[in-house]
Amino acid sequence: MGRYLLRRLAFLLVSLALASVVLFVLLRLLPGDPANALTSVGASPEQIAAARHSIGSDRPLPEQFTHWLGQLASGDLGTSFVSSLPVGPEVSARLNVTVPLTLAAFVLAVLVAVPVGFVAAYKRRTWYGALLSGVSQLGIAVPVFWLGMILIAVFALNAGWLPSGGFPQDGWDAPAEAIRSLVLPVVTIALVMAASLIRYVRSATLDVLGSDYLRTARALGASFPRAMWRHGLRNASVPVISVLGIELASTLLGAVVVESVFALPGLGSLLATGIAQHDYPVVQGVLFVSTLAVLLIGFAADLVQRIIDPRLRGRLSGGAR
Repeated sequence: MGRYLLRRLAFLLVSLALASVVLFVLLRLLPGDPANALTSVGASPEQIAAARHSIGSDRPLPEQFTHWLGQLASGDLGTSFVSSLPVGPEVSARLNVTVPLTLAAFVLAVLVAVPVGFVAAYKRRTWYGALLSGVSQLGIAVPVFWLGMILIAVFALNAGWLPSGGFPQDGWDAPAEAIRSLVLPVVTIALVMAASLIRYVRSATLDVLGSDYLRTARALGASFPRAMWRHGLRNASVPVISVLGIELASTLLGAVVVESVFALPGLGSLLATGIAQHDYPVVQGVLFVSTLAVLLIGFAADLVQRIIDPRLRGRLSGGAR
């Protein structure tokens, strides 16, 4: 296990280093000059040159990249070109919205998808089993921003039960208001995510229901719930865990859409503002933190799979010798 963890950590560090290079290069290839965000319309060439010098964008690209890597090595995400404020604290403040939003939506989606996916598989020959499968297929086709606007119209504008958007200025110091402001965004993300997860849970459950080991357990006298608990659940969860990791990572990265619909001051809105202003340190900081989160989620999902699946543990032990 120790050697496996070291290999995975080495792979994570290499992936993070490559992602840093790609982020830096792609940002510099985008059209636009960050100095324009610091100068007024009609600025003279001398003023634009002075702005470039103040933010360091006139230095050679290798020098800029080396400087950025040095900052990352010391835990510094840089300083915003526009606000002149450190990027790290700003990213941290935005994570206080994005992380609870993503995790709450993920938990709710799993709580919905697992039982519904199992029933859709176990009762696949009944009308309601087919209905559950059809509804999940329909849910996959629904755009998340459209669903968000529908929920706003129904529960915020018409019923007046929940706020239509925004986040309290006091943040989590006003927990009741903070939770109320996240209810509709969480439900929006969770419904779309659950629709996708139901398909995978149903498919994994169908594989288990048709397996020889489950029929053998039933033939030896085990009840269906006991056979599923002891033999089926573990095998069905292995492919689902991989999908859960992908869904969690994609939800974190795609939060910009939902945060825009509900006017939430999260990581996505910070990224959109940074791109619009060509604020390289902000964009690099947000994407670097997002990339790190995605890699850590993938690492955790892979580790959980190897702990649950005896076959993967056997490969792990064999590779450790």
